[in-house]
Amino acid sequence: MIESLSNNRLPQNRDMWRIAAPMILSNVSVPLLGMVDTGVTGHLESPVYLGAVAVGAMVFSFLYTGVNFLRMGTTGIAAQSFGADDNDGLRVSLGQALIVALLIALALIALQRPLGALAMHLLGPDAETRAFALEYFSIRIWSAPGTLANFALIGWFIGLQNARIPLLIFLTINITNIVLDLLFVLVLGMKVDGVALASVFAEYSGLLVGGAFAVSSLRRRQGHWPIARLVNLSAYKAFFSVNANLFIRTMALMFTLGFVTAQGARLGGLILAANAVLMNFQNLTAFGLDGLAHAAEALVGKAVGQKRRDMLIEAVRLTLRWSLIFSVGFTLVYLVAGRTIISVLTDLPEVRETAIRYLPWMIASPLVSVWCFLYDGVYVGATRAKEMRDIMFLSTFLVFLPAWYFLQPLGNDGLWLAFLLFMAGRGIGMHIGYQRTVLPMLR
Repeated sequence: MIESLSNNRLPQNRDMWRIAAPMILSNVSVPLLGMVDTGVTGHLESPVYLGAVAVGAMVFSFLYTGVNFLRMGTTGIAAQSFGADDNDGLRVSLGQALIVALLIALALIALQRPLGALAMHLLGPDAETRAFALEYFSIRIWSAPGTLANFALIGWFIGLQNARIPLLIFLTINITNIVLDLLFVLVLGMKVDGVALASVFAEYSGLLVGGAFAVSSLRRRQGHWPIARLVNLSAYKAFFSVNANLFIRTMALMFTLGFVTAQGARLGGLILAANAVLMNFQNLTAFGLDGLAHAAEALVGKAVGQKRRDMLIEAVRLTLRWSLIFSVGFTLVYLVAGRTIISVLTDLPEVRETAIRYLPWMIASPLVSVWCFLYDGVYVGATRAKEMRDIMFLSTFLVFLPAWYFLQPLGNDGLWLAFLLFMAGRGIGMHIGYQRTVLPMLR
């Protein structure tokens, strides 16, 4: 199994695709799972189940994406250790990430009641949807230890330039989840509880796979576990320096996504359900383009570890070119097949018609969003978390919220337009930051 780029030459297409191809397959499987969740609940007798899963899934998207710094920060730190041939550093990057993952997961489980109540208050679904969403939440919260440990493992393997193991982890999780979704809901007659329970079992199946491969990988690498750097709080300074900023940055992102869902809910149950269907398009775009961003993380991190400016520039050029090609492809697919995809996701006529009404925003989204997705990978590989945080804050509070405020008369159209302006603001800000802060790192 290829785990590294074996020489110091400039990255080429094949080097990028060793990482990007498995990660694209891995990432696309995630929104496809969301589509299955939407599909099984969208074909039940009432739209309330679809709305409840949309609200419940948004809560976990917020919680889990909020701690996705475990994945991003681990990738950047591990990639730089990999570039510097620091095997002890690789062990520390994984060990610290797993310890922090477990502590955060236990805190989420302990605080599940107030977290669930707060989430329902902020999202504001109607009483029936709220009851089912809380049922979903109370079951799926038990997936937290498995989910967060998987974040750490996936980030670590990407940092090692190995995308095959993350692919196996993702496929294990998502295939297990899809099979159990169909079994619990369509065969056993469960509702939102079946969808949530499937997610719990799936996350731990992925953890078993990832953990086994991590043990095998470390056995092949000379070195030892610097225990002091795992038990001494001061040794986590570098880890938290990167990840605290990534956490704040991600909170701003999830605030925006949660705000879109909450405003959709306030526009009515029909808009909430239609936007839940449309968000599958945005997720498919994000996870697909993030596969190329993951390649940028690994290649840029290696370049920084080796202190190679020419390698950094070539890594960005390669991944940006392919990201643009893929964004055009997503737009064409949504233009040609968007209505068909919506029809597959739900057979509720009013939800289907409403989603089609707002489909043009999803057709435009890949071309607008591609820039910030790619630059996220560049900044993660360079561990420029502070700059990521600042740009996200500016895009959220100086672009998105003012745009939404002034576009409220346009209703749901104004909401989606404000969201696209937010994505555009991120891309522009990160391009400027790349020129001013990332490139000057390597002279």
